[in-house]
Amino acid sequence: MSRWTEEDWKRCCASTKFAKEMAVAGPFVDLHHAVRTARHIWLNLVDVNGWLEAFANHPAIGSTSPSVSQWCKEEQSKAMSTATDSTMEELKEWNQKYQDKFGFVFLICASGRSTAEILSELKKRYPNRPIVELETAAHEEMKITELRIQRLFATTEVAAPSVASVDPVTKAGDRLGVMGAHLTAVPKPSPEKITGTPLRSRPPITTHVLDVSRGAPASGMEVVLEKWMYDTNQPHSFAERDHPGWTTLGFSETNNDGRSGQLMDILDYIEPGFYRITFNTGKYAPTGFYPYVTLVFQVRENQKMEHFHVPLLHSPFSFTTYRGS
Repeated sequence: MSRWTEEDWKRCCASTKFAKEMAVAGPFVDLHHAVRTARHIWLNLVDVNGWLEAFANHPAIGSTSPSVSQWCKEEQSKAMSTATDSTMEELKEWNQKYQDKFGFVFLICASGRSTAEILSELKKRYPNRPIVELETAAHEEMKITELRIQRLFATTEVAAPSVASVDPVTKAGDRLGVMGAHLTAVPKPSPEKITGTPLRSRPPITTHVLDVSRGAPASGMEVVLEKWMYDTNQPHSFAERDHPGWTTLGFSETNNDGRSGQLMDILDYIEPGFYRITFNTGKYAPTGFYPYVTLVFQVRENQKMEHFHVPLLHSPFSFTTYRGS
């Protein structure tokens, strides 16, 4: 194990609060431990000012300034290699439009993404309300931070064998698959995994929302996935429903098909424990009875390879759920 300094952690995420908390929380036994702690600190302890501090440290995608760090250059390498003069000019214009509207640089985990993909995502996110975009940018920052923590471990000899031996997923451009594989600290991986073939093609927890009052998908509903992290050796109970031990794993908004975006990494083995999905039904249906709906469920030790699809069937005055496939 090794204890990194605040400056080391600021290379991963420029938030002063984040760097201080990570320095205090260390040393970490392995990459998985460090990333779990980083997620908790970033999503639960760092405030909006800390988020903005971190955002401000990122150059605009496509920037050629000499001050751009080597890590940034490597993360944007595919974007730069696929860029043309016209796409770079368009990206520059949209970057400025975005910053004028939201007050911070457009943030996306660019690793493995082409210029066209980044530009498409920028245009897709531009109509968002500021509060939605702030949350989205914060989760993109976390993805970038996870990749950089991985690099920090790779520059030392502290990575635990369980992390070093997991499948280095090789699918081109699948950055979330890569992170998911690195975070799957499963000892003695099977020969099938060593070949580089992932066991999953989607995250182990997914959801969708159906508006039964209209008989149609519920588009635009905000969804948050959390995991109980306080004491994983003890079962979560009703009395602990407001305990701060819940850690956010992902945030999304349902699309036109009522399906949420990716709420967690693509992991071959999901960590057993208690999870909860919260739906912002009050925003979706302001005149309805429920301001929000929270579904809590348990993943058991013998269910680590199973898929958990937890949909919500919602109307202004009732809701139901079930475990789907």
